[in-house]
Amino acid sequence: MWAKGYIFLIGACYFYSEILSSQHASAEDIYLAELMVESNVTLEVTTILEILKNITTITVIDSAQNSHEVTFIDTESVAECLIVGVETSCNCSTGYIWSNEVCYNYNCCRETTCYQNVSYISPLCIPKIPVYVNGSVTMNTRAWVTADETIAKTEFEKLNGFESMNFTGLSLSGMLVEFEVGLSVKFATSRLQTIINELQTILAAYIRVDTTGLVTIESPQYKVCYQSSPILKCTFDEMTDKAGWNMSTTYERFELNNGSVVMLDHACKNLANPSCVAVTLKAVTGVWEGTYECGFTKGSVRHTAKAYLSVARLPDSILLTTNPITGDCSNKAETDSINVNVTATVLKTNNTYDFTWKYNTNGAKVQPVDVDKNSKYTFIIKILCTPVSNAQTVTVTFKNDINQTKSATVTIPVIYGGAKFCKNETVDGVFWPKTPAGDTAVNNTCSAGRVGFKTRTCMGTMWDTVFDSCVNQELNKISNAADSFLKGLGATEDVALDIFSGLDNNTLSSGGDGDNIADLSASINVMDMMAQASKNIPLGEKVLPSFVNAASNMLNKTWTKVNTSLLHNMSANYLQSLEGLVQNIGVNMSNNNTDYNTPNLDLKYCMGDDCSVNVFGVNVNLNKSSGIMKTVAVKNLMHKLKNTYKKSSVTELLVSTTLENNSDSSIQIKMAFTATPGENQVPYCVFWDTKMKDWDDMGCKVVSEGNKSGVFCECSHLTSFSVLMARGDVSNPILDVITYVGLAVSIVSLIIFLIIEYLVWSAVVKTKLSHYRHTCMVNIAFFLLLADICFLASVDPPGLSDDMCLVLTICKHLFFTVKFCWMLCLSAMLVHQLIFVFNPLRKKVFMFFSSLVGYMFPIVMVGSSYIYYRYTGKPYHNKDTCWLTYERLLVGSLHAFLLPIGTILLSNIFSMGVVIVTLLKSSKNDSSKADEKDTAKSIIKVILVLAPVFGVTWSIGFCLVVFNTSNPAYPFFNYTFTIVNSFQGLFVLFTGFLSEKKVKDELTRIVFGKGGSSDSTKNLTSTMYTKDK
Repeated sequence: MWAKGYIFLIGACYFYSEILSSQHASAEDIYLAELMVESNVTLEVTTILEILKNITTITVIDSAQNSHEVTFIDTESVAECLIVGVETSCNCSTGYIWSNEVCYNYNCCRETTCYQNVSYISPLCIPKIPVYVNGSVTMNTRAWVTADETIAKTEFEKLNGFESMNFTGLSLSGMLVEFEVGLSVKFATSRLQTIINELQTILAAYIRVDTTGLVTIESPQYKVCYQSSPILKCTFDEMTDKAGWNMSTTYERFELNNGSVVMLDHACKNLANPSCVAVTLKAVTGVWEGTYECGFTKGSVRHTAKAYLSVARLPDSILLTTNPITGDCSNKAETDSINVNVTATVLKTNNTYDFTWKYNTNGAKVQPVDVDKNSKYTFIIKILCTPVSNAQTVTVTFKNDINQTKSATVTIPVIYGGAKFCKNETVDGVFWPKTPAGDTAVNNTCSAGRVGFKTRTCMGTMWDTVFDSCVNQELNKISNAADSFLKGLGATEDVALDIFSGLDNNTLSSGGDGDNIADLSASINVMDMMAQASKNIPLGEKVLPSFVNAASNMLNKTWTKVNTSLLHNMSANYLQSLEGLVQNIGVNMSNNNTDYNTPNLDLKYCMGDDCSVNVFGVNVNLNKSSGIMKTVAVKNLMHKLKNTYKKSSVTELLVSTTLENNSDSSIQIKMAFTATPGENQVPYCVFWDTKMKDWDDMGCKVVSEGNKSGVFCECSHLTSFSVLMARGDVSNPILDVITYVGLAVSIVSLIIFLIIEYLVWSAVVKTKLSHYRHTCMVNIAFFLLLADICFLASVDPPGLSDDMCLVLTICKHLFFTVKFCWMLCLSAMLVHQLIFVFNPLRKKVFMFFSSLVGYMFPIVMVGSSYIYYRYTGKPYHNKDTCWLTYERLLVGSLHAFLLPIGTILLSNIFSMGVVIVTLLKSSKNDSSKADEKDTAKSIIKVILVLAPVFGVTWSIGFCLVVFNTSNPAYPFFNYTFTIVNSFQGLFVLFTGFLSEKKVKDELTRIVFGKGGSSDSTKNLTSTMYTKDK
């Protein structure tokens, strides 16, 4: 008896079923099914196929007893078996090959006739699919020989569907050979791994292989839109060890990792495909066009699949330049016009753009001209010289082949007739054309080896300083590499090492003058990008040396020629990037090297429960349950960071501590800083607030302090820490109110005094002595008034600009000095009158010397002090107080005020002493006319009258400088100084008005119209002047 069996493949059957999901009305699944037909009569395949073609639909019942209607799409013969008794012969149809089960269990492989009884096996035959194994053999002990080809081929022939094996390349040394194996059926990774292991043993070699044809890849089959977010997905029907993506262009190959553009997804696997990896590219640009390859690694075998992603390109960057940079209509009539060449430069690509431009109306078509790697579109616009209020702007637009557009606009400054402008000027070889007031000129030329641009703003008719954004060309390449790394393109540890090594070399070779802020900003920006990327990309210890060296080199620079706001931002970004990289870079504690020390950074690690490290002399101790403590001390950064904390001064070191792999709910870190408080200084333990970008003390406290042992701090959290020093301050809200009220009263009193002097001037200066005295008093009152006004204007330094703070400091320094100099003139005049009774001062002599001392000396003193501190680089004023600086005794610009004022105060105190001695002598000679009680009263009056106008009350301030804040007498002197000097204007009013009868009588006459003899009674001061006559 004989029988024939046919196996038919019913392809792409549609099963229409009731929906299982409530979100759809119907569902459509495609299945492949096999049909086995057995017959013991002559039956041709064509007959069965005709029968099946006439059957369009059938009803099937699933395991849940649900019926489904199935539509046949296609049918074809897969295999044919002839069974005669116990003998069987089976053949696969054309395009089919024996399944792996048949091949490996019954030794029926490839396309040969199988004489085993395999007709019951399903699947019996499977469609041929191209599968390739590409690999290389690296010989360990000897060179490759021809006989090895036979050995290798014999082993790979064990795979079902083996068709060919070609050896594609042999190295010159003969130690490396590449090969390609062609197959026509899928196989299990374990079977290929067994063959590789066997060959590695036989050949004593290392074999690497990649496969194609086993992985299913899904990708857009069309050109994706610019800035769209395409998804590519790969699946594999085996569990694997690792999966990932690569992207290749014509000349480069990049590994993809999570970043700002790349988002990898490993959670797309299911039961049918236990290995899956997808990649989403967010907002793609032209640089993301290329061949994408996914790979699944299992053992030493990597299964791959490739797909090309085409992107509808638009220029990523459009550079617009004009020639001339500025339109000049200053010498033209309003009816005239000027021509300006406008050039749009974009990176050259194979794509063709539809380019249009617009100035008032749409312009004519422009064809690009390729120059090196760029394409340039140049056109001419005509600008009328008729003045208009609107800016002259030109807009260019690029359109791609799917009608997406991208535009850029350039503003052309125009100088109209009669308008203010800055003249042509060449600075350091760079030409700056005439530019209208308020506009900024942009020059896109840089010196050799640099890329970028320079800008300069015209302020009225004067040019502002040049802002240089030209970056070192090599540093610019490093920055571009870091940007790609952040996006996830080529984001591997080796690439990170190259970036940090390049940054290290660049920062080291660029010198430490700190003049090129563009390079410094770019370097900090590279650190910032790498810190952000390190959150997604694991970085190991091998990048640490280059990273630490590069970060240290940046702090060798002075960071000069940059405004305070930019300086604070740069330093804050530097610190945040440094913290992020130290925290995210993993370390291997099994290595002996746990210390990275450079001139400006000292980085150490600790793994024990009770960690204690010493960085730059600062002892850091932390108790923890797990993880690695990372501590870095930083030099040359503190003075660059913003500091508005309690008008404090910074110390040398900053210490940053982070933890890796730790979950402790509470932290207590102890630090022993070497900084010691100076005289009258109080230490504060603070941390860097990354949100406020300033220092704060929340969670930190000073445990103990001492002049020899340093400052000990405790904090309940981890971040960057330091110690700030502030002068001891016993002020309180009540004292502040007294100050403001006293100054307000003084200002009002001084204004009243000057008005009174103006009203009574002609009546009270009839004698030389009165003229001298009132001249001095008016100058004292006037400059004290100006000084008090400046003091009130500077009570809130954080609310003032740096320039305004400096101006107010100079004004206070000058006005107070002038006031004291006129006090010196008054006291000198008084002593002269008492000593040289019969040789009165001549008016011209007094006015000349008093003007010299009262005006010229203060101007010279203040001016020379400012120039000295300005050109020695030392701080002239404290921006936190808007007053002169004081560091310690005889150090600081405050001594330019204290020393001359102290000399004047000593002179004035001496003058008061002369007056008192004169009164005592006079009372002794005239004992019959006055008793000792009257003499004592006279002395008290002298002190009360002369002390305010001689500035003697300021001597209390010297006690505040000399005494330590811990001295019990310090609060008393502080309160006394504040009270008597804030009300000094009121005392001047009393001295100049109430103590002199001439002034009172004349003011009474003016106000009430009453007559009075100004000579009837001598005032106290006049009595002193004439006592010895």
